[in-house]
Parts: sequence; C-alpha cells; structure tokens
Amino acid sequence: MKKILVTGANGQLGSELQQVAPLFPEFLFLFTDKEELSIDSEEAVKDFFQQHRPDYCINCAAYTAVDRAESDRFLAGIINADAPAYLAKACKESGAAIVHISTDYVFDGTARSPIREDTKPAPISVYGATKLNGEKAVLENCEESIIIRTAWVYSAYGHNFVKTMLRLMNEREEISVVNDQIGSPTYAADLARCIMEIIRQWDKQDDRSVLSGVYHYSNEGEISWYEFAVAIAAMTGSHCRVNPIPTSAYPTPAKRPGYSVFDKSKIKAVFGIEIPYWKDSLQACLLQLQRYLA
Repeated sequence: MKKILVTGANGQLGSELQQVAPLFPEFLFLFTDKEELSIDSEEAVKDFFQQHRPDYCINCAAYTAVDRAESDRFLAGIINADAPAYLAKACKESGAAIVHISTDYVFDGTARSPIREDTKPAPISVYGATKLNGEKAVLENCEESIIIRTAWVYSAYGHNFVKTMLRLMNEREEISVVNDQIGSPTYAADLARCIMEIIRQWDKQDDRSVLSGVYHYSNEGEISWYEFAVAIAAMTGSHCRVNPIPTSAYPTPAKRPGYSVFDKSKIKAVFGIEIPYWKDSLQACLLQLQRYLA
C-alpha cells in the first residue's frame, strides 16, 4: 500500500485531509505535526523518510502569521523555505513525490484579470517572499513535485476569516471589513479532495514528472472580504451590521495583495478537477461548523 506523509496535519488543510482520508483506502496516511516530525531539521526529515519510506508528501506546514513574519523573517524563512527544501530533497532521494501548498501572496496584487501560473511573482511581504523561496526550493530539489497556490483559505478547523467573523458578529452590533481587496475564498475541504484526486491520478503515471509544475486552486467566483462577510451574516441570520472600509483604514504590518483571483483553467484541464462555487462551499462549511459546535 502506498504511503502519504502529511505535514502540518493539525492545521486547516491537514485537518480536512484527515477527514477525507477514509475515502481513499488505497493509501496509508502518515499524519504528522511538529511533535511527530520537525520539518525544520534536515536530519529529522531524512530519518523519518528512511524509517517510514513514504511514496508521497503533502506539505501543509507553513508559517502563516503574515504580520508577525515582518519582524520574524528568520523563522518564517526556515519554515516556509528551508523546510520545504528538506522535504523535497528527501523525496528525491527516496523516490517519492511532493505536493507543496503555496499562496497568492507570491504576487503583488496589481493584476486586474485572473492570475495564471506563468505570471511573474512579485511578493510585497516577508511571508510572500519566503513562500516564493519555498516554491523554488521544492521545484529545484525534486522533479516529481506539484506546487498548488491557493488563497483565502477557511475551514471548520483552525483560525480563519469565517470563524473570526462568526465570533465578531456574535459579540458586536456592527463590524467593518475591507472592500477593496478582491479574491476567491478557498474551502480547505474542497482543496483536500482536489489534492487527493491529483495524487490518485499521479499514482497511475509511469513518469510522474510529466504532471509536475505549478497549479492554481481556489473556489469559483470573485468577491471582496466585505462581500464575504455580508454573505456569512446572511447565511447565519446575523443582525450584525457589516460596514465596508478601504484597506487604508485598516493598516497592518504586512501589505496584502489587492487582487488575488486565480485562473484555474490549468488544474481543470490537466486533472479534470471540478471546482465548487464559493457560496456553495461557504454554506457547506457553515453546516459543518453547526455540527461541530452542536
């Protein structure tokens, strides 16, 4: 039975992969977080691969504290760039393939049409720069590698925009949300199923390198964070008033891309992936949260 190593297993995407794992009984999953595998240690990564011999690695681990990264460049670089290099090297040496998760933050957000995989990256934050270095490290160190850039990730697990909005709407009569950052939300459960479908197809290839490269994935549609919040309020029956504000009224240490809508035609064409519309996925997540909190 083929083995799949999942790093960052307690994060949003890792948790969703744990939920979908039973749908893929042909694979044995090795779910790890920093307690089980210190991916910032090259020796620890080598030892793990020698002991467990995974056939695939899904690297969900990342330093995602975007604002803190501005003053913690060293640690962000270790987790987002060095660690993926260690994993990719170990995959190469053991004949495994790697799926590495990246971000819209590798772009500057000045685009005005959906961003393609061959658009030149231009990060405007430490987080984005370290994630771009991680992409390069993976591609340079393992020919059988797939980079999936995603954006605006949320889930029933972990910390994210949807759960923050639900909490604030429960605590306040009105909130303010930026309306000039445009993107496409990504329900981590959808991304988890997409990744597993890619691995299932990848596993049937004699030469996995033919499918290697960079792909973009998020849910369909494009909205602002304000519109996302309004939808959350409407779907949950909240009476909290949501006010639109410009980014300039909500300064943060790290700059955010103003436009993060992806062109997903490549991942659809290569793997036949069907991508849900953002509203449908938000509804599914809210239902999951209802069950989770019940």
